[in-house]
Amino acid sequence: MSDNGHKVLELPGVITVRQLATLTKSSPIDIIKQLMSNGVMANINQQLDFETAALIASELGYEARPETPPEPAVKEETEEAGPEWRQMIAAEKAENLQPRPPVVTILGHVDHGKTSLLDVIRKTNVAAQEAGGITQHIGAYQVEHNGRKITFLDTPGHEAFTAMRARGAQVTDIAILVVAADDGVMPQTREAAAHARAARVPILVALNKIDKPNANPERVKQQLAEIDLTPDEWGGKTMVVPVSAKQKLGIDDLLEAILLIADEMTSIKANPAAPASGTVLEAELDKARGVVATLLVQNGTLHSGDVLVAGLAHGKIRAMFNDRGKPIREAGPSTPVSVLGLADVPVPGDLFRVVGSEREARLIVAERKLAQKEAKSEQAGKAPSLDQIFAKFKSGETKELVLIIKADAQGSLEPIVNSLKKLETGDGPTINILYAETGNITENDVMLATASHAIIIGFSVSADAAAQRLAEANGISIRQYDVIYRLIEDVEKALKGLLGPEFKPVVIGHAEVRAVFKIPKVGHVAGCLVRDGEVRRNAKVRVLRQNKVEFEGEVGSLKREKEDVREVAKGMECGVGIKDFDDVRVGDILEFFVIQQVN
Repeated sequence: MSDNGHKVLELPGVITVRQLATLTKSSPIDIIKQLMSNGVMANINQQLDFETAALIASELGYEARPETPPEPAVKEETEEAGPEWRQMIAAEKAENLQPRPPVVTILGHVDHGKTSLLDVIRKTNVAAQEAGGITQHIGAYQVEHNGRKITFLDTPGHEAFTAMRARGAQVTDIAILVVAADDGVMPQTREAAAHARAARVPILVALNKIDKPNANPERVKQQLAEIDLTPDEWGGKTMVVPVSAKQKLGIDDLLEAILLIADEMTSIKANPAAPASGTVLEAELDKARGVVATLLVQNGTLHSGDVLVAGLAHGKIRAMFNDRGKPIREAGPSTPVSVLGLADVPVPGDLFRVVGSEREARLIVAERKLAQKEAKSEQAGKAPSLDQIFAKFKSGETKELVLIIKADAQGSLEPIVNSLKKLETGDGPTINILYAETGNITENDVMLATASHAIIIGFSVSADAAAQRLAEANGISIRQYDVIYRLIEDVEKALKGLLGPEFKPVVIGHAEVRAVFKIPKVGHVAGCLVRDGEVRRNAKVRVLRQNKVEFEGEVGSLKREKEDVREVAKGMECGVGIKDFDDVRVGDILEFFVIQQVN
């Protein structure tokens, strides 16, 4: 539509530079230049009012008119679409979509045979006629069963699986949970199941090591039922396939089960005729060949010679190889390939897509580099804090409160979980307890929270320094309690929109107890060496013994060389008295913290 030689453009009351560039089919850099020539300094995420946006649009040959606000439902549909490649598939006409091979990731406990199972599947089902077998391992491969292909991702574990999800990549269609028949469900098994559930993918259990004399499949099935993976033969929804990687038993049954689950899923489709898009699985800089990137094509067909953008990297594909190292000219949906030709090393989890020209690729990368400067502040708002949940529910932005719960003992964990489940009222957000386990809060918990927009709740546990740094970098809320009713009360208030300001402990330093002195009329004093940070007399202190919280209270006294002091720095020795605690021991770690209000 045009009017007086100008194309008509409908603009909202407020629009960002990035959105205006998309609507006018211009580069954000061009928009920023136009703004600067009009005396307005702006970045790519700057919000412009209607008048300013209309002025820039007119200089680009458009006539701007106010737009009718979009319906909220449209926003929800877009958000549900997920990663860019899924949005592209959602935009395709139904008649263009065709079934594609399912993409499978194997997860499970470290000693339960994941690698052995992968090796057996690969060696048994890769065409035996291939001279020299597999010449190149690219972190993913395809096997064939009854004339149909299945793609396996060779990930190092559920941490890497979740790290990719945290970057917005959703590569897996089906997760296989490997459980040893002689060992059963272990803490890492439960953790892997929680990660797969968070990704909302079907879980298929491979019951490995059934050949061992002490194997007890029925006991393992009971344990699976206890973590909500009830076997289908018991009336549940989880397929449990007995296998033995060592004896090569049950492999065909496992592959058949994968195809059965794939047939039931409507989402395992793609348009082979579309421009290719997908996810970067691995990437490295090879001295001889330059940047080598492993890509998983998820929609469309990738051709040798295509120009693609992957995160902040771009380039033209000079050569492309399949999972057996053979040069290929094209790769369809669900195909893993190794490509040469990118100018920079992309990050695993980056989404890639084919673009029309190298000039377009350079412009997109320049735009992303501009946006990256503000990515940190945007990311900080990614995960909501507990006191924001009710506001988000009222505005329709969220329908559930996702929690990860860590407690000091099973005796504490069960009443916390049971009490939280009773809080749902039916007219507020539902409570989704993604993962509940004993032990301190770790980096892995924070990674799962980042990928799932969850809040971490700790009861009588501490968060290690690495976990705290990662939580701060990703804007993850960690709330710690030592009284159960306060924990339950806070969650209840959040669901009702009554929660007040949040206060959290901020660790300021650690000291190691090197000696314990008994002083008459004073009690026990710990002779300490400050390992990191600083020790303050007005701080609170936790006594950590073998990584468990033994006591939490206040500093009673702080001395250095018999003198009372206010603080002691890293590397110095001091004497610490703890109020109401006389059981401090050599080897204990004293963790000092202060309580601060969260802004």
